[in-house]
Amino acid sequence: MTEKFEFIDAEYAAYQKSEQEHVPSIVKMCIWMEVSRSGFYEWRNAPESATAKRRGILALYVQKSFEDSDGTYGYRRIHADLAAWCVPAGPELVRSLMRELGLEPCQPRPWRVSLTEGDGQEHDIPDLVARDFTADAPGRKMVGDITYISTWEGWLFLATVIDCHTKAVIGWATDDNYKTPLIEKAIEMAARNHPLAENAIFHSDRGSNYTSCQFAATLKQYGLRQSVGRTGICYDNAMAESFFAALKNERVYRTQYPTREHARRDVVRYIEFWYNSRRRHSGLQYRTAQQVHDEYLEQQSAASINHESAVRKTRGRSQTAANAGAIPTPQAKARPAGRRFDPTYTPFLVPAIMAIAMSFVMSLVQTIARLGFAPNLASAWLTSFAIGAA
Repeated sequence: MTEKFEFIDAEYAAYQKSEQEHVPSIVKMCIWMEVSRSGFYEWRNAPESATAKRRGILALYVQKSFEDSDGTYGYRRIHADLAAWCVPAGPELVRSLMRELGLEPCQPRPWRVSLTEGDGQEHDIPDLVARDFTADAPGRKMVGDITYISTWEGWLFLATVIDCHTKAVIGWATDDNYKTPLIEKAIEMAARNHPLAENAIFHSDRGSNYTSCQFAATLKQYGLRQSVGRTGICYDNAMAESFFAALKNERVYRTQYPTREHARRDVVRYIEFWYNSRRRHSGLQYRTAQQVHDEYLEQQSAASINHESAVRKTRGRSQTAANAGAIPTPQAKARPAGRRFDPTYTPFLVPAIMAIAMSFVMSLVQTIARLGFAPNLASAWLTSFAIGAA
């Protein structure tokens, strides 16, 4: 029934905005929809329900998340955003609201499958990854590849280095060709800006530039082990291909680049200000690459603090055991239990004791003088006591 009332209300509003002379009345539309006129007016004049208010508020959050992602987020990532904002809502509710708002994320374009055939001269480089694109720490396993971006000036080639732990692009380089110096620049950027573990793995495909002796020497210079997939099998380097798919679907295919410089700036902006810092990754439980990196640093810091605390406790127990095995001295036995004397109070304690002693001696001299016993002798004795104390 509510759907019919909503339809009548929407159609009547549309007729009012149109320039048609003959507009059907509410009564006629209620007759056509087989509903009562009183029921329609009761529905329209009724106050907004709590559910409708909540859906209206949630719709604003959904709209903001969708716009912040530049129209790339689906309902799963928008649901992750709402959870991060402490806004309770289920994935299906988010999906329903997106359908009502007409929000459709960008979809990947269809592409034609083409495989590269091997020449039978396989290089003696092993596959150290075996499609396992995970790592327990940053800088231990990386993947890389080259893609091309169309501009009005011609192709712009992009080489990347992606960390398998954080999924962040830690090295990149662009040029108008895809020769070996291009991928060397990407590796140099990754080694310069991020700490790489000793004997870390760098995985790529079997392109001629990646299997060249010049690139092998560059990897050896930075202490990296080389790994390559099989010829023509894109799944062996699926992580690098996944980034290129996201880049082109979310950015490149929706933009026209007059020059290579325009394309380079736009790609760098996407990598640094969106993909590495704000984009939620399904492979990271819908967290960002920056969040994963920060969590790793926090874990390392907590582990270091716990280790130092354990070392201090161990040293304290060893000292306690050594003290328990020592033979106590007579002075130690005679020392009463209680608060120990703090030597820092000595400068304040000595003047206080002297003041009390002087007050006692003066009262004693006054008593002797009142009794008439040699007041001059008592004064002389007091003076000598004061001089001696000073």
